[in-house]
Amino acid sequence: MLGRINKLETFGSVDGPGVRFVVFTQGCPMRCLFCHNPETWDIKGEDAFDISAEDLLKKALRYQSYWGKDGGITVSGGEPLMQMDFLIEFFEAAKAAGVHTCIDTSGVNFVRNEPYFGKFERLMKSTDLLLVDLKIIDPAEHKKLTGHPIDHNLDMFRYLDEIGKPIWIRHVLVPGISDNDEYLERTREFIQSLHNVQKVEVLPYHSLALAKYQELGIDYALKDTKSPSPERIAHAKRILEG
Repeated sequence: MLGRINKLETFGSVDGPGVRFVVFTQGCPMRCLFCHNPETWDIKGEDAFDISAEDLLKKALRYQSYWGKDGGITVSGGEPLMQMDFLIEFFEAAKAAGVHTCIDTSGVNFVRNEPYFGKFERLMKSTDLLLVDLKIIDPAEHKKLTGHPIDHNLDMFRYLDEIGKPIWIRHVLVPGISDNDEYLERTREFIQSLHNVQKVEVLPYHSLALAKYQELGIDYALKDTKSPSPERIAHAKRILEG
């Protein structure tokens, strides 16, 4: 089983607890207007590479001495759940080696139908934590922002709550889109309906990926959007944290 990988980060500090070895998988069905990794969209990815779960774990374990008691491996993307079989093999091997495992996902392709659901259940047995993206709570705005309906995402949130799997919720604050008090309050209500949320993170939008879009020849719809002010970031945190 080979995984299609965009890049590796050996000393990640913002993708879960502690110091993380971060794997960025290739391929994502979403087209979020604020995406900062457009180079991961195409599953083929000219600069991506294939690697076995065994070899990837060997690479990760070289840095284990830096992780401390809280660190471990995070698989991000792209959308990691597009490569479910590889992820199962990789995480089961990681857990056998005593490694803390984390997935950064939107849940865009989550369904309770087989064979997907059975694989997801198996994957959760070797997953310690999920970083889950809550893009925007309004269904119509979610479709405009990401190109996909919100139903699959929210159903994954509910399932993870049902099984008591710990999650960190991430919400990108985009002026003129998600930086909206009504949407923030509706987001807080949804968060408060869950019992497995360990942390809520507000991530301020930035346009640092503009150069990537220009290099790839992709129009960047938010090129004129400014980052939110420190006051709006603090305001959003107060609302979402209830």
